[in-house]
Amino acid sequence: MKKIEIYTTIYCPFCIKAKILLNKKKIKFYEIDLSNDETLREKMSIMANGARSVPQIFVDDVYIGDCDKIYKLDKEKKLDKLLGLE
Repeated sequence: MKKIEIYTTIYCPFCIKAKILLNKKKIKFYEIDLSNDETLREKMSIMANGARSVPQIFVDDVYIGDCDKIYKLDKEKKLDKLLGLE
């Protein structure tokens, strides 16, 4: 099983939307809340090629992208393979 991590904040509607898609696919994921942790956000930003917005999604420590990106990958029928569902 692949390790899925999603960096979020509690007040982010895009985070909720991304989690809805992952839950719909019945994917177990680890949510890392950055709401009050600037140090952790900086760490995420380095791993996400400078992106500071949330959500940011990683699969097996490989940067996948944000909410728009995973919905785009899903529409292109590429997300399931990345998540290890195929």
